[in-house]
Amino acid sequence: MKRLLIGALGLALGAAPAIAQSLEDLNIQIHGYATEGLLYTTQNNVFTTDSSDGSPAWTEVVLNVTAQPMPKLRVGMQGRYFLLGNIGNNISLDWAEADYKQNDYFGFRFGKVKTPIGLFNEIQDIDPAYNFALLPQSVYDILSRTTWLTHLGGVAYGSARIGSTKQKLEYRIWGGQQVELPNDPNIMLGLEGTGISLPNGWTGPMLGAALHYKPTPSFMIGASNTFFRTTWSAQAKWQLPSSITLPGGTVLPAGTILQGTNGTPPSQLPYYFAKYEKDKVMVAYEYMRNQYLSFYIWPTEPLLNSSFRADQRSWYAMGTYKVTGKLTAGLYDSQSIDHQQPLSVSGSPNYARYSKDWTVNARYDFNSYIYAKFDEHFISGTELDYDTALNPNGIEPTTKLMILKIGVTF
Repeated sequence: MKRLLIGALGLALGAAPAIAQSLEDLNIQIHGYATEGLLYTTQNNVFTTDSSDGSPAWTEVVLNVTAQPMPKLRVGMQGRYFLLGNIGNNISLDWAEADYKQNDYFGFRFGKVKTPIGLFNEIQDIDPAYNFALLPQSVYDILSRTTWLTHLGGVAYGSARIGSTKQKLEYRIWGGQQVELPNDPNIMLGLEGTGISLPNGWTGPMLGAALHYKPTPSFMIGASNTFFRTTWSAQAKWQLPSSITLPGGTVLPAGTILQGTNGTPPSQLPYYFAKYEKDKVMVAYEYMRNQYLSFYIWPTEPLLNSSFRADQRSWYAMGTYKVTGKLTAGLYDSQSIDHQQPLSVSGSPNYARYSKDWTVNARYDFNSYIYAKFDEHFISGTELDYDTALNPNGIEPTTKLMILKIGVTF
């Protein structure tokens, strides 16, 4: 069934112009893209791939359908096939929503909707929309894409001009339920090696707002903040990877399974960003702080109750320049530091405390439908998640990552 659907998506890509034209009178639009990526690293296998040997295991096929049954109402949905190393290889629903726009001042969409945090979150599922093969991982971690892209709930939005000037103010307010599935790599790799798993994933309420100010059509500054927490009923399981001796002498042998709960107190996730885009030039900056406290409660063994605190401060500075009508060059510096991590471990620098990524990039658009992207990443630090099973000899503090991606879009 999966192969049939992928084949159908491929046929849709090839037949897209004719289909879009034939459905135009019905107010139905079909769009999508397919990409294939090759990853190669000088050290460290990344994103659950065998990238140190060169890995073509990065495939994505996206198809979305929208309709406008009424002048102010639009409905749509997007499906996605995704494979990245050992992650995915399945078809999922990216989003499905109804969008009612009363006027420029007020609109509302509801369903499984995109969460409008930050600068690129609402378009990170549209590969043809940005220049880089890989967005800055300090803020837009590809392993967390599914978790942070959408939520179940609604978004109110609108914009207004300030007086008779060209200045413009845009707002977004959202709320609902965030859901992280148990097979999401954000959970899977984050807990790898600890023996802890969340069989049902976790879910929790979220509420947020964003404000964008455009003093000119070319320049925008903005901020967003999201308030959220996970429920204390999130089930947790801990299969002890090694034996533990409790105070009093009781020994819990390796393999012992404990059942408990996981949760976080109310937390917030602020973003601050700016973007300038005019003619051939685009520059952008974004800062994000992810500060939270996570608890594990084991009712049968309360002495093993624990907590984990993080204070991840991430930012990137980015620029692109359109060299010719078909060639665009790009550059960014992306950094993330967890201020809760110690500066050193056993007298050596703690490379797990940070990640720094200098990236140079080029994109070439052969025509309106076919494009290619090339990234060269110079990475130091290991703060972002690595698959330890694919790096049995340990993770090196530096690595170079080359990405070549070919895309077809309509």
